[in-house]
This record gives sequence, structure tokens and C-alpha cells, in this order.
Amino acid sequence: MTAGSQVLGRPTPWLLPAAALIVFMSFAAAVFLGVVDIPASDIAAVLAGNGSPEARSIILDIRLPRIVTGILAGIQFAVAGFLLQTITRNPLADPSLMGVSQGATLTVTVFLLFTVYIFNPGSNTVAELPIAWLPAAAMVGGMTAGGLIYLLAFKLDLSPLRVTLCGIAIGAVLHALAIGLIAGWGSARIEIILEWLSGSLYARTWEHALFLLPFTIAGLVVLPLIYRPLILLQFDAPVARSFGVSYRKQFSVVLLVSCALAASAVGAVGPIVFVGLIVPHLSRFLARRNFQMVLPLTVVLGAVIVTLCDLIGRLVGRAEEIPIGVVTAIVGVPVLLALLRNAP
Repeated sequence: MTAGSQVLGRPTPWLLPAAALIVFMSFAAAVFLGVVDIPASDIAAVLAGNGSPEARSIILDIRLPRIVTGILAGIQFAVAGFLLQTITRNPLADPSLMGVSQGATLTVTVFLLFTVYIFNPGSNTVAELPIAWLPAAAMVGGMTAGGLIYLLAFKLDLSPLRVTLCGIAIGAVLHALAIGLIAGWGSARIEIILEWLSGSLYARTWEHALFLLPFTIAGLVVLPLIYRPLILLQFDAPVARSFGVSYRKQFSVVLLVSCALAASAVGAVGPIVFVGLIVPHLSRFLARRNFQMVLPLTVVLGAVIVTLCDLIGRLVGRAEEIPIGVVTAIVGVPVLLALLRNAP
């Protein structure tokens, strides 16, 4: 029996259909419920291509874009957390622990506060860069932080513990720099910065969904290709190499995928906390020893939890909606404690 087969266990065929049903139900609830009460018949008419202009505007231009953006971001956060926890063998690893979120936070802060200007062609005036560039700016910061952690970890002779420690140290420095800039120069755009830092799907459009879509698709396409190496990366380097895995190469690929997923998600919706940490643990709890079920469940539950937490924030806060990052933090703490209590 191989190490991979020992980890896999026996499949549980009912899990994925049940999870798919939960995805559908959470999506339907998010579409049919909201701050503005719209009759179910009107919503069904809009989804069928008809409906009043008011209902079409609310459903097609407000609710659906934020739901789709949340689903994509939830998948990316959850998968990134799963990958990081696996390769670092650290159950507390997630994008914020590894410095990716803090790198994105710093670049967003600089983008919003300082000289983000371009010259208009044929004119001596300057024009401010559009706010739509914010996700790209955040992703650059997140990927730069991930790259710095990667380089330092290799320079210090790569090990999962060193990667984690590098991420914590770099993340702390980047976070301190961002907070210092906000405290010193943040008065001009403090509301935008705080909304982004809290993690929010407010005013997310189809542009945000389209920004995330290529990363989500690419990440899901890559997962089957790195599945076997990912199993073996749970073991020490000599054990993984004995099964023919190039440990350093595969570790680098998985780290790159996780950083890209996390950085793009943070760029679009802000650093939504606890999703990358909680979802992989919840998936392992439901799948038990069936490792091959953990990753699909992580994808599904990432979408579900973000969708439902955003719905809770909208319904409880009403017009003054509660940012999703606040809801995930409130829900995440008791869930994590319950999972830890039942952990072997």
C-alpha cells in the first residue's frame, strides 16, 4: 500500500451531491432575498428574461454580480487556504498568515493615498487612475509578498516551518506599514480604505466577477495536475522524493498557485478573514479520512460560506449592511473552536 492510498481512504459518494444541493440553495436564497423585497414571481420573471425594469436592475446589476463575485472569491480563498495548510503542514495557515493579504493591503493603501496619477495624452493635466484598477494593484502587492516569502524561504533552505515564519514576519511588517500610512495620510480616503480592509462585496459589479473568473478557472484546472504531488507534499521531503516527486519544484508550483488565488481574491473583495482558514478544516471534518473528497468539498464550501455570510450581512444590516469580513469573523470563531474540540 502506498503512502498516497493510505491518505485517500474510501470515498463517500453522497457528500458532493449534498454539497451541490447546498450551493444551489444558498445561491437561490441570495438571489431571492435582499434589502429590497421583490416578489418571487418578479424575480423568476427576471431570470426568465422578462420582468420590470426595476426588478431587472436590482437582480441583474446588483445582486447577481455580487453573488457571483462572492462565489468566485470564496472558492479562491478556500482553495488557497487548503493548499497553504497542506504544503506548510500548518493547520493555521491561510493567506493572511502567509503575508499575501498584508501585501495587497499595503499596495491598496499606497494606491489610494499617494501619487496614483497618469498624464493625459496631449495635455499637461493629470488624471487620477480609475478605482477599477484597485484589484490589479492589490494583486501585484499580494503576489510580490508571496514572491518575497518564497525567495527568503529558499535562501534559508526551504522547510514548511521557515515558510510559515517568513510569512508571519513579512506580513507583520507590511501590515504595520499600511496602518502607519493610513494613520498619517488616510483622512482623504479613509472610508474607502476601511471598507476594503473589512472585506466587502458592496457595490461589486460584473467587472469584479470577470476579473476573478480567469484565476478561478485556471486554479481549478491546475488542481487535478498537482493533486498527486499535493498528497505527497504532506510528508517530509525525503519521503516525497522517494515517490519520485521533485519536492522543491512541486512545493514552488503549489505555493505560486495559492498566492495567485489569494492575491486576486483579496484584490477584488478585500481580505475576507477566516474563509481560507475555516473551510479546509470543515471539509476535512466532513470528509473524515477521504482526502480525495476534501479538495472538492473545499471548493464547494468556499462558495457556500461566502454566499451565506454575505446574505446574513445584507439581511441583518439592511440598508447599513454588515461587511462580509465582519460576518465571517463572527461566524468563524465558534466554528473553528467547535472543529478544534472535535479534532483528534
